[in-house]
Amino acid sequence: MKLYSIAWVLFFILLMPFPVWAQTTDITMNETLKTIHKRKSVRTFSEKEVSKAEIEALMKAAMCAPSSKNNQPWSFYIIRNKDVMQKLANALPYAKMLPKASAVIIVCGDSTKGVSEPDQAFNWALDCSAASQNLLLAAESIGLGATWTGVFPYKKRIRAVRDVLQLPENVIPLNAIPIGYPAGNEKPKDKFKPESVNWID
Repeated sequence: MKLYSIAWVLFFILLMPFPVWAQTTDITMNETLKTIHKRKSVRTFSEKEVSKAEIEALMKAAMCAPSSKNNQPWSFYIIRNKDVMQKLANALPYAKMLPKASAVIIVCGDSTKGVSEPDQAFNWALDCSAASQNLLLAAESIGLGATWTGVFPYKKRIRAVRDVLQLPENVIPLNAIPIGYPAGNEKPKDKFKPESVNWID
């Protein structure tokens, strides 16, 4: 009798569309988390062009970022002109790879948006940083390579980018992000450090 009951249980388990024994509670299987853990800084690019549709997808992802009081102080300059890329590479010490990219995205913030008191003077930088991270993760998720090269808060770099792009004084460049198809074998780094986590239960 016991064998008969066990046989029926096994029969029903095997008939299930997604058997209980195949289920997993491993949260690392989540696709969003996979993309976050796979993200790496890519500095070498192939000659394959990134399409306008792909760049627009990155822009939509970037603008999903949170912003203080929903002010959305960001503006994005998409550069595909190699001469302009070279000028920016000459002006920025850690962005010599820019001319090799298919496109370069300059993430900028409007320093006049959402500022009603001195403590809010740099809200634009926080909001644009969130947008930049969205952009980098979106690039990783569709097989593109990218890296953050800093402009703000270095006055010399800010002035150089302003001069190249003819930006108004209230528009401050935060970074320059080259976009392209990876040509190298860059690997993500394991940056998790348990000692940086503080539990207050």
